[in-house]
Amino acid sequence: MGYTISQKIIKEHLVSGTMEPGSEIGLHIDRTLTQDATGTMAYLELEAMGIDRVKTELSVAYIDHNTLQSGFMNADDHRFIGTVAKKRGVYFSRPGNGICHQVNLERFGVPGKTLIGSDSHTPTGGGIGMLAMGAGGLDVAVAMGGGEYYINMPKMLKVNLTGELQPWVTAKDVILEVLRILSVKGGVGYIVEYGGPGVSTLTVPERATITNMGAELGATTSIFPSDKTTKEFLKAQGREDDWKELVADEDAVYDKTIEIDLSTLEPLAAKPHMPDRVEKVTEIGRIKVDQCCIGSCTNSSLADMMKVAAILKGRKVAPGVDLTISPGSKQVLSMLAENGALTDIIDAGARILESACGPCIGMGQSPKSKGISLRTFNRNFEGRSGTADGQIYLVSPEVAAVSAITGYLTDPRTFGKAPKAKMPKHFHINDNMIEAPASPEDAKDVEIYYGPNIKPFPDSNVMTETIDAKAILKVGDNITTDHIMPAGSAILPYRSNIPKLSEFCFRQCDPNFSENCKKEGKGFIIGGSNYGQGSSREHAALVPLYLGIKAVIAKSFARIHAANLVNAGIIPLTFQNPDDYDKIDQGDELVLNDVISSIKDGETIVLTNKTKGEEYTLSFKFSERQREILLAGGLLDYTREKNK
Repeated sequence: MGYTISQKIIKEHLVSGTMEPGSEIGLHIDRTLTQDATGTMAYLELEAMGIDRVKTELSVAYIDHNTLQSGFMNADDHRFIGTVAKKRGVYFSRPGNGICHQVNLERFGVPGKTLIGSDSHTPTGGGIGMLAMGAGGLDVAVAMGGGEYYINMPKMLKVNLTGELQPWVTAKDVILEVLRILSVKGGVGYIVEYGGPGVSTLTVPERATITNMGAELGATTSIFPSDKTTKEFLKAQGREDDWKELVADEDAVYDKTIEIDLSTLEPLAAKPHMPDRVEKVTEIGRIKVDQCCIGSCTNSSLADMMKVAAILKGRKVAPGVDLTISPGSKQVLSMLAENGALTDIIDAGARILESACGPCIGMGQSPKSKGISLRTFNRNFEGRSGTADGQIYLVSPEVAAVSAITGYLTDPRTFGKAPKAKMPKHFHINDNMIEAPASPEDAKDVEIYYGPNIKPFPDSNVMTETIDAKAILKVGDNITTDHIMPAGSAILPYRSNIPKLSEFCFRQCDPNFSENCKKEGKGFIIGGSNYGQGSSREHAALVPLYLGIKAVIAKSFARIHAANLVNAGIIPLTFQNPDDYDKIDQGDELVLNDVISSIKDGETIVLTNKTKGEEYTLSFKFSERQREILLAGGLLDYTREKNK
């Protein structure tokens, strides 16, 4: 039996475990990336481990999230990251150089390498044939220190592509179709591999758009083959030597296969407030648009921007519509300026934002109250835009640009001839905003800068045999990390200040959550299915840790968040009988007995509801390593102990 693309890379990087689906495996990690919203904490964790020099072949720290400097906090964090990167052997991508995933694709992506990043959209690298996975900052810090990255061996899901995209239909429509078919939970436990004759019709940036939004499927990652198209892209980036062919064996076996005929797809949109609420643009109909935002790590490549420029050329943004453009990198912005396309965009009335995440994470450009915003981003969770009742639709750049001109959600196929964008033979290469680390000798003289907003890592949970606490919060299905720990310009500057950040925890679900936790001193959270989906932000575990949360009990968990809870020392438990979820009310007094002995040797534990006089059986599947992490109080304490 042959191997899939992912299985080949996993086999080559396997350090521990066996490649049996569901069993824990440890992988050697070649490369890491961090961004500033999660990176400050990751590097504080690295420092806490006492690592003098990173041990990966390449690690890069990007500044692309918290670039709005309305106070000293973000600037201080950037200075901290820059100095720790220089001292510890990490490359530093300065603010303005671009979004981590776009720059990684352009300058650092290598087929066949393993990459983890403290950002859930790290799978963008799968567009170039990397095994690229989102992870919590602590997992990334451990990998930078030379440790393995642990996941449960995924099953393999193949998306077989046939045909060719028709005019005005895009890679964004491909991944929206996959989301329509599978849902935001459909990729859980799988790696999604793209194959079939349709793959050869897609450029590397188009493939990266598709793997980027694979994060919204809940998948471990997504990946495309590395083929001639990949080689041409790397050659144009001056990195042809980084290419190697990587394809699945002809007799590779997949656990599941779905078929998509590219030629049958139409322009699609994800309706508020979930990426899998997908319908055809023609089905949604003609709705008045208030804002269009083009960019993000999903759709900010040169090709995307060139098509947008062609649509806007000689035209004008409709009255009452605000159009923003965020080029994905300095390379993209420079080339738009060089070839004149930037002028076409500006002349049409678009607002040019810096090469950063910006509106995607609620960092500015929030729509008006109840405003309808078409965005080329990857998430449209409620409130994520910064406007609580904003109506966010996810669309392709072509749909967004055409709709910005008409003022209404518009099927672009009614707009005439579709623009085309050829891949350049040579990209404009100028890496002057990527700073190399100091040599080991010079690093001794580098002083790490700590600003006053940077606070210590929260204290660990001390594991006790009995946990007696209230159900301090009960929430429903598909709770995202944006619900738990919101983003936005008012909140992101405190990502390195857990005590201050705790004031915002679960604010959308219960404005009194933080106050209630501090009053009680401890508590349980009760959740529904797919708890913790979305971003990889470990703050969604670290802040509840700080607030005294001992365990989260849910119907099911998103992969990264479950791992982050374990890393924080919070116990993720699932209802053996999902109907028991309905029997617990917020405020019920709950007790877990035999906690330490159960974590050491068991797979179930009994939860007693003192308020109702009932008992429920809870399940967990922890590896031996995860059991030790929980008993140690979290991954940081576990790693410190191991390194003694």
